Amino acid sequence: MDVIGVIPARYSSKRFEGKVLVSILGKPMIQHVWERAKQALFLEDLIIACDDERVIKIASEFGAKVVFTAKAHASGTDRICEVINPLEVRIVINIQADEPLVHPTMIDSLASSLMEDSSLCMATLMKRIEDSEEIIDPNVVKVVTDKDNFALYFSRTPIPYRAESSKIKETVYYKHIGLYGYTKDFLFIYKNLAVSDLEKTEMLEQLRVLEEGYRIKVLETRYDTIGVDTPEDLKRVEEYLITHKL
Repeated sequence: MDVIGVIPARYSSKRFEGKVLVSILGKPMIQHVWERAKQALFLEDLIIACDDERVIKIASEFGAKVVFTAKAHASGTDRICEVINPLEVRIVINIQADEPLVHPTMIDSLASSLMEDSSLCMATLMKRIEDSEEIIDPNVVKVVTDKDNFALYFSRTPIPYRAESSKIKETVYYKHIGLYGYTKDFLFIYKNLAVSDLEKTEMLEQLRVLEEGYRIKVLETRYDTIGVDTPEDLKRVEEYLITHKL
């Protein structure tokens, strides 16, 4: 296979226990994610990787392929590696289980970029920030890139910082959207990288990639998402779906 998608779904969450199964307009959140991902054109397979029998039961009921993984995994990356280890696949798309508004074109853009450019080992997404409140929100990760759209840095703080003496009339900020594509080979390299000081400081796992000297391609998307970390985020998702009649 060329491309598969994996949705790592951990039941436990410090801020929102069992959020992957919480109902959004009558469907569990994981089903919203799975149904949207299924619309992607380039995925040859789509797997939910979970650590709880409750997730297996619900996901099986709506027709998803589910793999039970070890509970001890420290991250979604580790969970994905367990699933794909025996598979013959070139590219893996990591689809977050708490992103019920993920758009299928996001998945396809990551897949196509990695298929078309063999020099790439990892890619992710960014969206231009239009709400100024998101610039200062530490829960909204910002990203800056070089002229070829490779990530220079990810941060919870506003980057770039606009100096008072700056002559730039308008500073553009980009939100990082936590959807990732990797080659299978690089995914196992990534898994074995040591946790970096930058990662510990910002609590952003992708920073270990940059600190080790690897490059992350960042593709711009016009679609936004709302990650669900709290019950308040859940309300925002429901309001969005109702307003946009999705």
